[in-house]
Amino acid sequence: MPNIASQIRQLRTDKKRTENNKNIRTRVKTDIKKAEGLIKAGKIEDAQKAVAEAVSQLDKAGVKKVLHKNNASRRKGRLVAKLAAAQKTASK
Repeated sequence: MPNIASQIRQLRTDKKRTENNKNIRTRVKTDIKKAEGLIKAGKIEDAQKAVAEAVSQLDKAGVKKVLHKNNASRRKGRLVAKLAAAQKTASK
């Protein structure tokens, strides 16, 4: 436990920030899993909406620096690629 007043205040803000970042990260993971589940189930129209929501959450997390922007971009790319592959197989 810090003894210095400024460090005590910093510890409080760190806890708040950590909790907020955890909520954002959890939301991103949930949205990605939901989208991937719909893709695997073959529900393409629902999956498109879920992917759009997941991409939006990833963008927000990247802008807020909860995730590194390249990490968010990589996750978006992989998710969209899965959707594109599912659409391709569904259209055949």
